Amino acid sequence: MENVINERPEGFVDIKMMIPTCQVDLKYFGKDNFVGQNIPGYASPIALLTRDAADALVLASKRLELKGYNLKIYDGYRPVKSVKAFFDWGQQKETNLTKNDYYPDLTRQEVFEKGFIASPSAHSRGSTVDLTLIDRVTKEEIDMGGSFDFFSELSYFTCESLTEKQKKNRNLLRQTMLDAGFLPFEYEWWHFTLENEPYPDVYFDFEIR
Repeated sequence: MENVINERPEGFVDIKMMIPTCQVDLKYFGKDNFVGQNIPGYASPIALLTRDAADALVLASKRLELKGYNLKIYDGYRPVKSVKAFFDWGQQKETNLTKNDYYPDLTRQEVFEKGFIASPSAHSRGSTVDLTLIDRVTKEEIDMGGSFDFFSELSYFTCESLTEKQKKNRNLLRQTMLDAGFLPFEYEWWHFTLENEPYPDVYFDFEIR
């Protein structure tokens, strides 16, 4: 891969420091993910973004707080080595350790073929974030009609089997992120990339710590 930088540049920030009201549940730090283990590159449960993306996310957060919601962050910057670990997992024999929870109707190979995981990943450019909404008072996730990294058409933004409430919740997140300068990903309702990202052609591989 071209344009891979191994050192952390100035301008990457801790999302939690920028948005104290957000929850951070970094799924790839630990075993609560589709691989079932801590992913290489995630040496600390810190969600990082470029400053430009973080500033835009602050704007989204402030608008959502007025409506009674806070953000919950699943992932931000993702090292190149982490993406490689995903593809290595995809080539391994099925163990069924996480299949029922994350990809019940697909093989590991189909997870990649259908576009749920890409290489290179926009996350490695530092301006892509995976997130959902939580109730500002209860701190519970609101009903989006599907969970993070559930590799199925249920995760498509346009999924037809959603209830009206679930559609409304997805629309609220999507429209708020659009208004803040992010672009959505049709296959994953939780995934957004800053439109004017500062490193559109550069991928980073420094560890999260």
